[in-house]
Amino acid sequence: MWKNLSSPWRDSKFLALQRLIQHRLHLVECITHEKPYMVSNICLKFNQLAVLDKEDKPFSDKYGATSAAVLTEFLSLDDITYFSIEYLIAFVKEKGKNQISNSLGTANLLQKAARDSYRLDKVLYKPLNVSITFSFNLIKAFESEVKTIDKAIEKNIKGINTTEYQFPKSIPGIGPVPASGILAKIGFISVFKSHNALAKYAGLTWRVNQSGNSTSDDTNVSKTSNKYLRYHLIEAANSVKNNSPEYKKYYKTKFDEITTH
Repeated sequence: MWKNLSSPWRDSKFLALQRLIQHRLHLVECITHEKPYMVSNICLKFNQLAVLDKEDKPFSDKYGATSAAVLTEFLSLDDITYFSIEYLIAFVKEKGKNQISNSLGTANLLQKAARDSYRLDKVLYKPLNVSITFSFNLIKAFESEVKTIDKAIEKNIKGINTTEYQFPKSIPGIGPVPASGILAKIGFISVFKSHNALAKYAGLTWRVNQSGNSTSDDTNVSKTSNKYLRYHLIEAANSVKNNSPEYKKYYKTKFDEITTH
C-alpha cells in the first residue's frame, strides 16, 4: 500500500507523528483502565454515590475536583453524615470554586447519600482512601500528559501541513488531534479504492451473525486491523456529531431507531 507514497507522508516527521499518536492512545487506555478500578473502590466506600440516578447525584462529574475532594478528604461516611449542613455547603463551594449553582441542594444530596450508604468496619476506610486518592492522582497525571502530547502533535503536524491535513481539519468538530491521528495511519486517502476499503483497514466492519437462512441483527464490530486509526475515526465522528446540529439530529434519529443496543 505504501510503496508509491512520497514525502511528506514517509519522512521522519511523519514517523514522529505516528509515535506521538500511538503514545496518546496508550495514555487514553491507561485512563480508561484506571477509572473502573477507582469506581469499584468508590462503590465499597460510598455505594450510594456510585449507584444514584443522574438527577439524584450530587455531582455531575464523579471524576471532578469536588467529587474527588469528598471521596478523599472525608475519611468515613459518618464524617459527612454528622457534619452540619452549613459546613458541607462551605466545603462544596470551596472545592467547586463557586462553580456549583445550587450548593445547598448539592450538600443535601451528598448528606442523604452518605446516610443511605451501608457502613464498613472503620479499619477499611483508610486503605480505601489511599487507593481512591492514588487513582485520582493517576488519572489527573495521565490527563495532563494527554494535553502535553496534544500540543506536541499540533506542533508536529504544522511541519507537514499538507492539503491532506487541511481537508479533515476543515470539517466542523474535527480538530488537529483527530485529523492528525487519521492521517498518521493512512497518509494519502487515495491509496484506498473505496470507503469500504478504509473501513475494513480501520476494523470498522461488522461480522455477519447467521444461522441457516436466518441473519441476526445482533452483530459485533470486527475490531481487527489498525486500532489507532479506528480510535481517531470514532473520536472524529463523535466530535462532528457533538458540534454539528445537522449530524446531531441525524445521529439522534438513527439512535432512536435502535431497539437493542
